Amino acid sequence: MSSDADIVVIGAGPAGMAAATLAARCGAQVMLLDEQDGAGGQIWRSITAASEARLQTLGPDYAAGLAPARDFAQSGAQHITRATVWQVTRDGVVNYLHAGASCSIRAQRVILCSGAMERPFPIPGWTLPGVMTAGAAQILLKSAATVPTQPAVLAGCGPLLYLLAWQYVRAGVPIAAIIDTTDSSDYRRAVPHLPGALRAWPYLKKGLGLLRVLRKKGIPFFKGATNLEIEGADAVTAIRFVARGKKHRLQTALVLLHQGVVPNTQFTWALRAPHIWDTAQLCWRPDVDDLGRLAEVEQVLVAGDGRGIGGAQAAGLQGRLAALAALQDLGLMSADQAAPQVNAANNALQDHLRIRPFLDAMYRPKDANRIPADDVLVCRCEEVTAGAIRGFVKLGCAGPNQTKSFGRCGMGPCQGRLCGLTVTEVIAEARNTTPEEVGYYRIRPPIKPITLAELSAARDL
Repeated sequence: MSSDADIVVIGAGPAGMAAATLAARCGAQVMLLDEQDGAGGQIWRSITAASEARLQTLGPDYAAGLAPARDFAQSGAQHITRATVWQVTRDGVVNYLHAGASCSIRAQRVILCSGAMERPFPIPGWTLPGVMTAGAAQILLKSAATVPTQPAVLAGCGPLLYLLAWQYVRAGVPIAAIIDTTDSSDYRRAVPHLPGALRAWPYLKKGLGLLRVLRKKGIPFFKGATNLEIEGADAVTAIRFVARGKKHRLQTALVLLHQGVVPNTQFTWALRAPHIWDTAQLCWRPDVDDLGRLAEVEQVLVAGDGRGIGGAQAAGLQGRLAALAALQDLGLMSADQAAPQVNAANNALQDHLRIRPFLDAMYRPKDANRIPADDVLVCRCEEVTAGAIRGFVKLGCAGPNQTKSFGRCGMGPCQGRLCGLTVTEVIAEARNTTPEEVGYYRIRPPIKPITLAELSAARDL
């Protein structure tokens, strides 16, 4: 074993930075591991290296990451960059790749801040060159100021779709069209949650402001789009869809898809922790208590979007709560000392989460865009279609893990991370049952690919 730490934090986004900062300031020996070159996570990616021009382009929500990143840098926590965690054990051992070799550290408490990932958008043509997720396009903008050289079509639903369009407008990037799958039924479903959303009015104001800019720019905007299909042989040439009863076909070489984000749960599944199917967000989330302690795994806590989608501000507060729980568990803070901070963080967290039921109802991804037709690829790594999975079910396949035996589904480099949700829902539909009944892949380490050379080069810190 290379070394020991009181607390190891995995992920340097809002939750990870907040957890590490608080724990280190309270006297804990803290190590934070992250794959990137600097702190920020996905939401504040490259924030410590962002120029003033990039801060202006990306807007105030991005610039808000400067203060947490500065506080973290001054906290005394050890920050290991370019570290890829490939295993976390139930007894607190963290194995990770760094500088071409595998390293290990044992922690008394591990705080998982693995964040969110974009929900799969399996429609015809979604694997063609020229199709990206909106989140991937935003990462290029944040990390390298890289933008499309030709007009892009943005398609799907959710706040990130509008935010990226707004950022592209500020960056001078032409947008061919926005194809929004949100329809009148979504508005009706969201209306009962409007009173709670009004109590979180800054979020509503921000969203309306984004839409106002896009409309003023005159970007073609198609609402209630259905039957999305991307055309092309070797690359994207066009996108087809139906909006307001009329068929449309837009020629384009770049389509950016998005229909929300979901918790990245690979680590918690690998720990054999119980998970809950969230019927509002249509995804799995780990079973945790109010402070983030992972059920049935004593030494592990979860904070941020990895325990349920709530946004950057909520993630930071959950990071603080997880740190407070870990400090109490380790005897570095008494319950009486922690209580005021716990109460303050919980109250603020509830304020930030008031908008979530409204957003979850408004931007609920359509069944057709989550549970694809037979000829659509589901597992990109192993080229398994939805029809093949339905065929497995007819042969007796009861859950995602069995699809590995039937057709190697989920056995590629991503280890089911990109297809897992879709596989669960396709099987549930084929069996006429619930996702809870179907379950998820049995995730095993390595969570990220590791070569034999890297494993054999294990070294001390």
